[in-house]
Amino acid sequence: MNASKNRIFSVLQKELKGAFFVDETMRRLYATDASAYRELPAAVACPRNDSEVELLVKAALEYGFALIPRTAGTSLAGQVVGSGVVVDLSRHMRQILAIDPEQRRVRVQPGVIRDNLNMALKEYGLFFAPETSTANRAMIGGMVGNNSCGANSLIYGSTRDHLLSVKGFMGDGAYRHIHALSQEEFYAKLRLDDLEGQVYRTLYNILLKTENQEEIARQYPKSSIRRRNTGYALDLLLRHQPFRQDGTPFNLCTLLAGSEGTLMLMTEFELNLEPLPPPHKVLVCIHCESIDEALRANLLALEHRPTASELMDHYILECTKNNIEQQKNRFFVKGDPAAILVVEISDHSQSNAIERARQLVAHLKEEGYGYHHPVITGEDIQKVWTLRKAGLGLLSNMPGDAKPVPVVEDTAVDVRDLPDYIREFNDLLKKYGLYSVHYAHAGDGELHLRPIINLKTREGNALFRTILEEVAALVKRYGGSLSGEHGDGRLRGEFIPFMLGEKVYAWLKEVKKAFDPQHIFNPGKIVDTPPMNTSLRFEPGKPTPDIPTLLNFDDSLGIVRMAEMCNGAGECRRTHHSGGTMCPSYMATLDEKDSTRARANILREFLTHSTQENRFAHDEIYEVMDLCLSCKGCKAECPSNVDVAKMKAEFLYQYYREKGVPWRSRLIASVDKAMRWASFMPPLYNFISSLSVVKLMMGIAVQRQLPRLHSHTWAQYLKKRLKQAPTPTQKTKVYLFVDEFTNYHDVPAGIAMTNLLLALGYELHYVKHAPSGRACISKGLLDEAQQYARRNVETFAPLLTDGQAVLLGVEPSAILSFRDEYPDLLPSPMQAQAKEVAAKALLLDEFLAWQLEEGCLSSASFEALNATVWVHGHCHQKALSSLTHTRKALSLIPELAVRFIPSGCCGMAGSFGYEKEHYEVSMKIGELVLFPAVRRAAAEDIILASGTSCRHQIVDGTGRQALHLAEVLYKALKKS
Repeated sequence: MNASKNRIFSVLQKELKGAFFVDETMRRLYATDASAYRELPAAVACPRNDSEVELLVKAALEYGFALIPRTAGTSLAGQVVGSGVVVDLSRHMRQILAIDPEQRRVRVQPGVIRDNLNMALKEYGLFFAPETSTANRAMIGGMVGNNSCGANSLIYGSTRDHLLSVKGFMGDGAYRHIHALSQEEFYAKLRLDDLEGQVYRTLYNILLKTENQEEIARQYPKSSIRRRNTGYALDLLLRHQPFRQDGTPFNLCTLLAGSEGTLMLMTEFELNLEPLPPPHKVLVCIHCESIDEALRANLLALEHRPTASELMDHYILECTKNNIEQQKNRFFVKGDPAAILVVEISDHSQSNAIERARQLVAHLKEEGYGYHHPVITGEDIQKVWTLRKAGLGLLSNMPGDAKPVPVVEDTAVDVRDLPDYIREFNDLLKKYGLYSVHYAHAGDGELHLRPIINLKTREGNALFRTILEEVAALVKRYGGSLSGEHGDGRLRGEFIPFMLGEKVYAWLKEVKKAFDPQHIFNPGKIVDTPPMNTSLRFEPGKPTPDIPTLLNFDDSLGIVRMAEMCNGAGECRRTHHSGGTMCPSYMATLDEKDSTRARANILREFLTHSTQENRFAHDEIYEVMDLCLSCKGCKAECPSNVDVAKMKAEFLYQYYREKGVPWRSRLIASVDKAMRWASFMPPLYNFISSLSVVKLMMGIAVQRQLPRLHSHTWAQYLKKRLKQAPTPTQKTKVYLFVDEFTNYHDVPAGIAMTNLLLALGYELHYVKHAPSGRACISKGLLDEAQQYARRNVETFAPLLTDGQAVLLGVEPSAILSFRDEYPDLLPSPMQAQAKEVAAKALLLDEFLAWQLEEGCLSSASFEALNATVWVHGHCHQKALSSLTHTRKALSLIPELAVRFIPSGCCGMAGSFGYEKEHYEVSMKIGELVLFPAVRRAAAEDIILASGTSCRHQIVDGTGRQALHLAEVLYKALKKS
């Protein structure tokens, strides 16, 4: 970077109150999007408002650097990757500015999330219609830039069809309002003596000539193709006045939608809104023996006026089999279909919708399409769509270096041409020994097609280009669009001269020059694009580092490849409004650095590019990992199952090997040893630990109340109580795992579980065992955790060979360590044994739900409890088990009203929330959903939280004492 840029960047760091970053950490985090591309930006700017955007634009004009607008960063064609300054509009500019229900309009900033917008609009009976598969994190700025469509484009079209006006900065630095113009206003624009006038004159001169109109009509995709994002939309401008007398008023928004931030830096959008769609929906899920059959069934389905017709092929369905989050959404799948076509029918009455679905099924059977046609209604509909939307991320879950790559995933043809086009497409791939994933928008003639290629090899890199060249020729022959909705970016921009012809391409360059004469807005996209197989994430021919780890990463072929499984789809950037656990710190800070994606990216960056012997020993990685709560939400909710909690534990272990273990981390990891000594003098410990000076010395937030020691331990209670145990009446033998948290602090929960199980007739056993090692794992002391895991597996493996024996725990994070970390901590000779123990290690709710299903329990053992219980689920429980078991266990109590709080992580996460530097974020996480819900609960209501951290967070944040499931059930137990 030259000296003048250094100077202006220093000024911008001071002037931009939002943030302006030039450090290597942030530049690396913004070097990729959801595409195959990687390029380090010069800096990252996070403006707060239009004034700060204006400052950036004027600085770029004066000092000659580029601006790359970005919101969620989920683009698939490299639109937000480049060497300029990335302008992240998602961090601060995310306000809904005004809602006008009468005119059915809304004004928003670029960082407003599509689904969050519709939550705000619902009370007015309105919604913003385009619905991408990323709608729970996709932002309006990105949707405009890419002209996003979505599953319902059959009815509602694309973002362009709903964009009314735009405000932002043109290439002269001036702020302008773009909107529909009357003919008089249009001709007045032509007379302006400024850059805006030049823009209108350039377009007028291009579009006025008959021969140019004919060339545009000849070269652009067929007019019957609704999904069309190739180049700038000159063909659609011709539908406006004055070029068509019966046309709509001229509106540059038609051109700006899909322009990928190359023409203006837009900071405000006015959108058209639609009345809420018909409330009654039905899905017909057509199981087909081949892709071709599904596409021909699609043509038949379109005759029945569906609102969506979406395809999933067997590769997608196969990926869902091993995905924790998606397994439950496969309920409707029968056998192993080659493809499932999901057809949505909407109507104003449920009976009409069902009748229309029956008519469709009858028509399909009559024509011989499909072997199974389940009709899905009610809440199950969302499960099907969730399965379909997860497709993109699930594809990255394939082990190894060959992945389904976004290269021709966005081609669109006339829907009647789709079966023949796909047949030829697959024949083309066969020449190279390739096969492709097929999914998405069959109803609109656009399937997302992803051939599986290893881009790490020189051969794969060359094939990447060859496939696009040949498919482009095929698309051109069918009169299709090389991009239906994902845009040109730097992936397809190089092929626009071929797709639209050199004359049209020259006009596109004229348009770019008119809007942006100094080429400061996102250069190298759409026009003047570099070769498409350059600046990729992976350098061709460079081997993937094989880095030894203590934890076992064999399933992903190493820790580097696990990090690489993150494809940038950004599911971790959704907010608390959308539910789920991943990612709690991002939900609180809305900072890219605190997302799951950022953590995977920073690991991939340094583990791949570091020249140090210990590639983990980088403070930059520590900085990005710092706010990871190890909640494991990503293990279940990330479509690619990128387990950042596991990678963080390994990172800390390796990092501390070089940097040394902080004394607080060692103290926390030694909680069992420390409490064992303290338990000889509980009153003294409780007094000392309450002192602010002691907390400060330990690095604990003074606002926190440290867990108090009970007067006796759970183990001490068990030794006495089990001597007086009644004769068991149940066959199942229960071994209790006395974790270090319940044993010393939450003894009442342990006592309640003991007495509950004894009263229900179970034979209980307590054997001395090692601590769980949970604190050691979370703090990266993996060698110590490994020893605990070894001792516990050796202790319980011989005891659990009895088919009726189980291992039961109180604290979810402790007992679930057997299932999650222990098999990865132990060397291969012990892994099989560890997995056998893991299969028998259960939470209380899992055990009771199982016993209920087996007929061993009934509600006859419990008193009616006319109360409401509010349930907050533990993160590890949600990731590795299911709250469904909690619901079943609570069903044992007659008349109990059960309400599940739609909270993610509580924010405490073991020691995280106690640590002084994390206290503020911890409380912010609690305030998102959990604390407000607890405060709304009536005084007589019961708050249930089975995690010890969760209960301590709730009492600190709300003053309410939450109970463990065992305590609630024991309270309702018939004491006779």
